[in-house]
Amino acid sequence: MRATSPTAIPSTRREKDGNDEIYERIYVAVLEHRLLPGSKLPEERMAKVFNVSRSRIREVLSRLAYEKIVELIPNRGAYIASPTVSQARDVFEARRVIEPAVIHRLVQRQSPLALESLRQHLRLEAEAREKNDSRSVIRLSGEFHNLCAAHAGNAAFTRSLRELTSLTCLIILLYDAALSDSCRADEHSLIVEAIARGDGADASRLMLHHLDHIEGSLHLTDRLNTEVDIDAIFGSSRLEVAA
Repeated sequence: MRATSPTAIPSTRREKDGNDEIYERIYVAVLEHRLLPGSKLPEERMAKVFNVSRSRIREVLSRLAYEKIVELIPNRGAYIASPTVSQARDVFEARRVIEPAVIHRLVQRQSPLALESLRQHLRLEAEAREKNDSRSVIRLSGEFHNLCAAHAGNAAFTRSLRELTSLTCLIILLYDAALSDSCRADEHSLIVEAIARGDGADASRLMLHHLDHIEGSLHLTDRLNTEVDIDAIFGSSRLEVAA
């Protein structure tokens, strides 16, 4: 009987790691506005681009659908979500409930490590702005909120906010919010300063003002779906993951 190498990685684990990487690539493409609301994600094309089986792509799309980032339409396929006006307002209403709680918990933990992590993130945002790298600015702006939740230490908040921030990126794109209006450079900094002072009330107030400002920059009217070129988005850096 052939012995199994103690360092061998089980195929199911390799597949999970590969699926996670595909998921992250799609998630970041949404955050960076490279995948548009209503874009179709054809299984066959995605499988070829990522060099995996269609069943692996279906697993990833099902995960994204569970998180409301993708919509699975019977007999038609998978599409990047196109939140309606009502859904857009629901997203901001949910964020206004969750994020003050995240901020209060973050202040109560008083973690120097978390504070330095947030400040480092602000530096990355500033560098992206200096380079006029709009995709990175958009992605980093969403990730700031996810980082706050992660350091707050509540896994449920983190999961919920990750879904809500990705939907917010789609909403910003779908409803024509200008980058300069929706992602002002100073608002994240003011929130971090309040956290550093240990002023949970002011930090929460600033977060609510920030969310109101983003929602106020939107033009909440219906939009048509848009198609994109999957090869152009993902094909330039093809993954080498197990089929």
